[in-house]
Amino acid sequence: MIARSYHVHLCGLALLAALVAAPAHVQAQAPGGIYTCVDANGRKLTSDRPIPACIDREQKILNPSGTVRGNVAPALTPQELAAQEEKEKLLAQERNRKDEEKRRDRALLVRYPNRAAHDEERAEALKQIDVVKAAAANRVVELKRQRSLLDEEMEFYKKDPTKAPMRLRRQVDELTESLVVQTRFITDQDGEIKRVSARFDEELVRLKLLWPLRSATAAAAVAPAASGAKTTKSP
Repeated sequence: MIARSYHVHLCGLALLAALVAAPAHVQAQAPGGIYTCVDANGRKLTSDRPIPACIDREQKILNPSGTVRGNVAPALTPQELAAQEEKEKLLAQERNRKDEEKRRDRALLVRYPNRAAHDEERAEALKQIDVVKAAAANRVVELKRQRSLLDEEMEFYKKDPTKAPMRLRRQVDELTESLVVQTRFITDQDGEIKRVSARFDEELVRLKLLWPLRSATAAAAVAPAASGAKTTKSP
């Protein structure tokens, strides 16, 4: 009996929690209603308050006339509650993703109102990379010229390079390292050109969908106004 009373007490608490979380329209209908349900043993129960024995099943709330005023949904099990929370979390993430996508789309349309604007910025971005790359290439030419002069000096020590002055060997090493750095930098710029081109290609794919949609939306907004203007008669 003690165990059963404790179970009923827990059920009552769980039902109370379920009612607190229930929709406002259900709670508002409850006062003055009659609760009814069929418990696990098939018994039809009625009460003037939520029925603990039916915590795991739906309870109807009846008017004094016997018509259904509302209902109380079954309390969720921990597993069901966890599943519901996970579902709500995923739905929230999807809403956030769609909102972020809309923000990006609006920003794209503001930045690139037409194909010409997008093509112009692409050309400018690639031009800037070409300028940097050309400067690096000119630097390589200059470094090779300097290295050629040092190689001429090193000719005197071809039989035994260790006898070359420390200054000369240090300059050779520094120029060699600089050539490696500049060559790697030029290669990186080639990669940057591919990355920038890929970005603009991806944007263009999206913009080709957005531009017609914006035009259609603008046309739809103008049509009613234009129609209204045609039907208005002059006094």
